[in-house]
Amino acid sequence: MPAPHTGGCLCGAIRYEVTSEPVAAALCHCRDCQYVSGGEPAAVVIVARDALKITKGKPKSYSVVGDSGKHVTRQFCENCGTPLFSDVEANPAIWVVKAGSFDDPSWIKPGAIFYTSSAQPWAHMDANLPQFPKMPG
Repeated sequence: MPAPHTGGCLCGAIRYEVTSEPVAAALCHCRDCQYVSGGEPAAVVIVARDALKITKGKPKSYSVVGDSGKHVTRQFCENCGTPLFSDVEANPAIWVVKAGSFDDPSWIKPGAIFYTSSAQPWAHMDANLPQFPKMPG
């Protein structure tokens, strides 16, 4: 499905648009993503920084220090709690958008699985996707 792609939170307080095709899509099993997703991996879409436009509302932020030693700031709706985006200080050229926050996420095709070393024993792993114990690179 060609861009633009629209999305937002469950209650509608925050809306956004992604104006170009994503750089990549992946599944992440890091412990932080498990907390944010409620247990399974976070399905994410990586987009160029200038491709994400917030069109309504202002997300709340929460920052942690990632494995890189740099901050990862997760943004979410303070009304309904929907996880929306991550701002990764180690790669300021991108936004990481939570796949489930798109209005129609059916077009998303994850291309890799990250942080398999943190995955729970009951987590499903697609054997056809490249798998990485941590973040590659």
